[in-house]
This record gives sequence, C-alpha cells and structure tokens, in this order.
Amino acid sequence: MMMDERDPSSLLDLAIQSLLSNEPVAIQSLGEIPRELFVPLFSAAFMGGYRKTLTAIVKVWPFTCLHIGTLSVQEPQRELLKAMVENLQFLPAQDCSSRSTKLRILDVRQGVDCRTTCPEFGVRSPTCFHGCTHSVHSILKLESQCSAVDPENQSSRQPMELLVDLSLDGTSRERKFFALLLNKVEQSAGSLHLCCRDLQIDRFPYAKHALKFLDLTCIQNLVVDQASLSEVTTLLAHMIYLDSLSLSKITYRSLHGKVFRVFLNYLGRMNCLKELNLSSFSLTDHLDSLLRALPANLDFLYLPFCEISYRDLKFLSQSTQATHLKLLNLSNNPMYWDDCRPFQILLQKLSDTLQHLAINHCHLTDAVLSAILPALSKCSHLRVISFVSNPISMPMLMRILHYLTPLMELKYVIYPIPIHCYEQWHFHGSLDRQKLADVQAQLKAMLQAAKRSDMNWITYSQ
Repeated sequence: MMMDERDPSSLLDLAIQSLLSNEPVAIQSLGEIPRELFVPLFSAAFMGGYRKTLTAIVKVWPFTCLHIGTLSVQEPQRELLKAMVENLQFLPAQDCSSRSTKLRILDVRQGVDCRTTCPEFGVRSPTCFHGCTHSVHSILKLESQCSAVDPENQSSRQPMELLVDLSLDGTSRERKFFALLLNKVEQSAGSLHLCCRDLQIDRFPYAKHALKFLDLTCIQNLVVDQASLSEVTTLLAHMIYLDSLSLSKITYRSLHGKVFRVFLNYLGRMNCLKELNLSSFSLTDHLDSLLRALPANLDFLYLPFCEISYRDLKFLSQSTQATHLKLLNLSNNPMYWDDCRPFQILLQKLSDTLQHLAINHCHLTDAVLSAILPALSKCSHLRVISFVSNPISMPMLMRILHYLTPLMELKYVIYPIPIHCYEQWHFHGSLDRQKLADVQAQLKAMLQAAKRSDMNWITYSQ
C-alpha cells in the first residue's frame, strides 16, 4: 500500500504503539517529542497499561491540566490512577526549565465529558474549564493570596489541584486510595487542593472521619445511603453549590421535628440544585413542605418508595417546582384513589418539558391509565416512559401504543406484562411465556403498521 493512501491517524497510532513497545526509549524521548503528541501518547499509554511511561509523562506534562475524562477505568487502570497521583510534582512557581511539568490540575474523574487537556488562554494565568471555583483553596484564590503577600517570592510551590470523585464505603480499596490522597496533600505542604466534586457515602461511621479532610464546599453531587437525617443536615450545612442530591433510606423521628425543618432550610439555600432523588424517604402529606423549599429550576425529581398520598400528588400538580421537570419518577407509590385529575393536570403542565416518566409499580389500572392518556399524549418531548408492574389488560396496552406512537421523540417504552399472561397476576412462576410471546409479536406488528420501527417496546419477566 502506498504511503499516501494510509490513514494519518492510523500512522500516528502505529508510531505510538511502536514507541510504547520499548518503554525505556519512550521515556527517554519525552524530552524531545512535540507537545502535540503528548495527548495521543498519554491515551495510548493509559489504555495499554504502560505504568512507567505514564508516570514519566505526568512528570513532564506540558499543559496546564490533565483529565482522564472518557478514558475507561477498569480495575487495572485504577493502579495507573494511583501511580499518576503518586508522581505529581510540586515545583517552585517560577521553574522555567525547558521540559519541566506545567501540570497544575490533575483530574482523575471518569466519565466527564471533556478533553484530555483544555485550551490555554494565557501564559501567566492559564485556564482550565474544570478548575475549582468555589473553594478558598482553589488555584486562583491561592495565587491571588500569594502575590498579595510576597509578589517577588519565587521559591514557593505552585498551587495545584487534584480533582476526584470519592466513594466512602469503608472498603479496603477505597481506604487505601483515600490514604494516598491525604498523603499527597501532606507532601504538598499546603499547595495541593483536594477537590471532590462527586461524593458517595455508603457507610457514614467511616465517612465521618474521612469528611474532616475534605472541603465540602466543592461538592456538586452528593449521594448518601443509610444515614440519619441529622447526619445528612450536618453535611448540607457546608454545601451550597450542589447540582444533585440523592438520599436513600434516611432515618428520622418525625416530619414535624426540628431536624426536618433544618433539612428544609438547607435545601432552600441550594439555588444550583437541578436534581433531587429521595428514595425510601417517607413524605406522606409533607411533600408540600419539601417542594416549597426547592428551587423553581429543578429538572429531575425522583420520589420512589416515598409513600406519596393523594394530597401530595395534588400539591405537586399545583407546585411551581413542577412546571418544567425533564424527569419525574413516582414509582412504587401506590395510587389507589379514583380522582385522576391531579395527575392529568401535572402531565399537562409538564407537556413542554417532560422527557422521562417512571410510574412503575403504582397499581395503575386500566381506568386510571385511560384517564391520563390524553394528557400523556401531549408530552411531545417524551423520550422514555416506564410503567412496569401495573395491572393492565391487553386491550389497554394496545390503546396506549395507539396514543404513544405519534410522539416522535419517544424511543423507549418499558411496559407491564398484561394480566392475562398470568394465572395469578404478577405471582412468581405463574407467567405463561407463550402468551407473553404473542403479546410481543402483536406489539411489534402494530409498531410496524404505525411506521415506528425506531420505537423500542421492552418488558421484563422473571
């Protein structure tokens, strides 16, 4: 094959793989290769597990920031992350050697939609789109303090940031990783800011000790599983920039008590909150108090297993916080009432914004679904609807399909198995799989007739 017929990206990949096949040569070449090659070389070294090359790259990284981003982090790559953290270099602020590291921000978070490095807008004040903005220990604020105190001091260390997501579950692996982070912060003599954006707490007794070493102001997404409401409020007292809050199995004495009022007060300060997930959080007849505390720009509201009452649903339908939700999850809240008007009103209000609706295991009957279908069919931006484990008939399921096929943005419908497919409805072992196969075939034929082969109808069976 002629050289000019080769894909340039393939040629670059081949060259990088050839270089990585001899790690001593690869490491030695880091002082000579153009800075534009560092990003593809880093990605290849990370995915290939070349630990020595990777740690050498971190030591001479020629950009302000280094992000893991969308690179896949499996168990072997976790050791690479630890090696990268261990090899962070704390250099004097005015180090001008030709190939010393320029790295100021190391971001070891996975799944962040960002490039390996951000564009630099200046030499004196390089910019990273993902740098810390809230903490008093952020790079910008530390640099400002240092220049104000001693602008001629060239021996002080550069302020640096280490961006992480943490899961404080008490496991040995997470304990060791957190110990490494704290050790690195100690080595930095105050120049390294540990910035945690996403925090998950699965065991509060262990987390209580670890939290002393974190700046809670930085946290944007908080997940707490199994804790007391008083422990949660202790955390929220320091968090005013939360984008997402998820609480599951939170215990408390009473919804009329002081702790719940304090909890609502802290929620009321969170003007940035876009997502609230309360699971197994009994709110019977108190959803109004919660909604009044929430910001009006909430996008995602999850309330599964919250024992929502008719009064609660009625208030939700009237609330200003429910005027532009993109996602609403009311699953596992039995709706036995006959009056469907609050649900109809709620869907009408959300018709211009709702994209994902989950009403699984709500004991919705044919009559209830029939009543809300006209309003549901007006939700033109709906992309996903899930209503599994509700006792409906096959004629009702066919009617639902008829109403939903005109919604062109709707791609996924997770539907319940009709009751005629069971000897005893939803009783384990009583499902007639031939009847279920007939249902699936009939739905497929109806979708083809409606020219909606792009719409996926999915169900789950034990």
